Amino acid sequence: MQNVIFLVDMNAFYISCEMTRNPSLVGKPSAVAGDPKNRSGIILAANYEARAFGVKTAMVLHEALKLCPKMNIVPPDHAFYELKSNQVMDILSNYSPTIEQNSIDEAWLDMTGTECLFGTPLESAKRIMNEIKDKLGLWCSIGISENKFLSKMASELKKPLGITELWKNDIQIKLWPLPVKAMYGIGKKTADRLNQLGIQTIGELAKYDRNRLVKALGKYGDEIYLHANGHDTSPLEPHISGDMKSIGRSTTLPNDITDLESAKLVLLELTEDIGMTARKYGKNARTVHITIKYSDFKVVTRQTTIPPTCVTNAIYQAACNLLEQNWNRFRPIRLIGVSISGFDADCATGQLSLFDLNEDCINHDSIFDDKLERMDRTIDKIRTKHGIDKICRAALIQKNTPNNDK
Repeated sequence: MQNVIFLVDMNAFYISCEMTRNPSLVGKPSAVAGDPKNRSGIILAANYEARAFGVKTAMVLHEALKLCPKMNIVPPDHAFYELKSNQVMDILSNYSPTIEQNSIDEAWLDMTGTECLFGTPLESAKRIMNEIKDKLGLWCSIGISENKFLSKMASELKKPLGITELWKNDIQIKLWPLPVKAMYGIGKKTADRLNQLGIQTIGELAKYDRNRLVKALGKYGDEIYLHANGHDTSPLEPHISGDMKSIGRSTTLPNDITDLESAKLVLLELTEDIGMTARKYGKNARTVHITIKYSDFKVVTRQTTIPPTCVTNAIYQAACNLLEQNWNRFRPIRLIGVSISGFDADCATGQLSLFDLNEDCINHDSIFDDKLERMDRTIDKIRTKHGIDKICRAALIQKNTPNNDK
């Protein structure tokens, strides 16, 4: 099985965070910078409207204001950025337990073998991008490849809101024409040294004599030679599965919904995915949480507690109850989200002891849940082996049938 590694890179992160709480900055040249009152310090992050004027990260503030005099300047709020970063990482943890955070605004994910859960790498990347954008109002770019170096390089090729695949057989076309200074891990001094050796592009670096590189740059020369040829064996340093705090899914609807039964079918699709993920990573949830965004963009969130479970039907019923309690048929819905949290002990199929079969002490609800869980796990195995679309609930078949007469 080929490795699939994502690098999720948040676009203009600091100023994008500021725009989520100050909409007046949106669409106008804006930046987070050192000391705005004294016009000192440096640019920490500029939005794309400011970058169009030539404003760049690490530029001295007064020089940036010469290029863009009307640019809005916001003082940094690192505690807020850390909070938003944690929210991003929480979303990413729903897609893979193997995450290595590279900085406050980017992380690698090992997505190997998740196709049955989330679709092709491109499809799952779109899903991640849209969830971050819809839930947090933040943009990201995602690089897809078979190792950390190539996925990082891929994430830099298209910004903002870019998804780029860069596999080893792509590097001659997509990677080699780039200047060596564009290569991850190569700073200005190293780039100048390589230029002195007659190496201008990554392709020239890949074809350069390896021994001469090692002689000129030591072990680092060998590392960048391997990277230029698409090789990187460095492992991801994962978060352990116990770090997963929640599992959630949401969807922005193609058309606003005013019908409760239609909304319930959307919930069923979302909880099917959530339940399968919970069982995969051995998570029993005590809390079910729903998010409703109306057509006027007002957001309502509600949650309820349930006995610890990873059974799809139990999660779905709890979500439906919350939806029914907060339903307003006069307010069209444009987004529905569901998440579970409050994880208990590992989710494992229970087995009754013969000594527990006294009628007076049998918990019939627990027995029924065990049966549902075993059924869910059987469905999971079929989907993993044959594809997620090979088996689904009758209600969803009906939902996805064209011209269905209700």
